[in-house]
Amino acid sequence: MVSAGDFRNGLTLEIDNGVYQVIEFQHVKPGKGAAFVRTKLKNIKNGGVVEKTFRPTEKYPQAHIERADMQYLYSDTDLYYFMDVNTYDQIGMNADQVGDALKFVKENEMVKMLSHNKEVFAIEPPLFVELEITETEPGFKGDTATGASKPAVVETGATVYVPLFVEQGDKIQIDTRTGEYMKRV
Repeated sequence: MVSAGDFRNGLTLEIDNGVYQVIEFQHVKPGKGAAFVRTKLKNIKNGGVVEKTFRPTEKYPQAHIERADMQYLYSDTDLYYFMDVNTYDQIGMNADQVGDALKFVKENEMVKMLSHNKEVFAIEPPLFVELEITETEPGFKGDTATGASKPAVVETGATVYVPLFVEQGDKIQIDTRTGEYMKRV
């Protein structure tokens, strides 16, 4: 059990039959009345953010989030299949559960499955991926000074904005958290 006075950013808790992560917290000691803790909580299953206040003595159980390495195998219409590389167990997830998590992930790459009480609620792709550009407008010599960018389609089908000097067939590194071009590989 964690008391509200001990809340920290990133802490996951079970509150009102839901699992929440503390995004922000602030200990408030008004001149008159009792102290309280003002928080911003993110529901890790549906992504909703709520603001809530707690008395510093309130206690909540800490939620244990399991992270398992899984290999993304393939997609079949609306289902995405993953395999545990240790046990070779396979699970299928529908497109609603996966969301945009696999936007930059190729088949046979490793991802992290986040689960609570054996229920998978999110997929974490690797932080950085290297993908080949399959489609973009041609670049021109001398187009590097302006800092301008152009859209490019990578091999997974996602669109990324790249500098003008990047051409079709180039391999680039992408930050999967923001979807931004990092560098040419």
